[in-house]
Amino acid sequence: MSQQCVIFDMDGVICHTNPHHVVAFEEFFKKYNIPYTQEEFEEHMYGKHNSYIMTHFFKRPITGEELIKLEDEKEGMFREIYKDKVETIPHYMDFLSELKSRGFKTAVGTSAPRANLDLIANSLKLGEKMDSMMSSEDVTYHKPNPEVYLKSAERVGVSPSDCVVFEDSFSGVTAGLNAGMKVVGVLSTHTKEELPPCDFYINDYSEINVDKIIELLGK
Repeated sequence: MSQQCVIFDMDGVICHTNPHHVVAFEEFFKKYNIPYTQEEFEEHMYGKHNSYIMTHFFKRPITGEELIKLEDEKEGMFREIYKDKVETIPHYMDFLSELKSRGFKTAVGTSAPRANLDLIANSLKLGEKMDSMMSSEDVTYHKPNPEVYLKSAERVGVSPSDCVVFEDSFSGVTAGLNAGMKVVGVLSTHTKEELPPCDFYINDYSEINVDKIIELLGK
């Protein structure tokens, strides 16, 4: 078997963080008197990078130093809310252990900032189980651009065609497909109908195993 890799997005894929991001954004937008709806959150927040989110809700371009300041503030709120609540989507660690025992490379490719990745990785001790962990600071172009997935594959020395991506958002699934990888849709945030067509779907990690990954890669 040639070397194969499974790459995980983080928010909504490793951990169900999105409800906590919603709370953080609600606090943040109230402070700045920014109107929002739950429908807008679903369409313009999940799986999106902060530059896109801020620009959409502030109704003007948010870039440079202003973006860094606002992003740090909002993500700081999120980490404060979430730091004592870190837990995985059910059965994730069992699945990850099975992948490692079967010789798979594993990686994280998230649009979240490094501080968020560090919070979750440290809480779950992911560092010793991942061959690569990339955050928003590691790329120039954000999802749906495939850069984070192509760079992850390159970093672990595996061809994109030998990688499976786990994603929960429209932009993330699109990024995985654009990278030429198989994609498993994690239905934590969206329904099947709200995502581009994936190769397989799960509600949690009791619904997948390594044999299924090998089968997907063989197609």
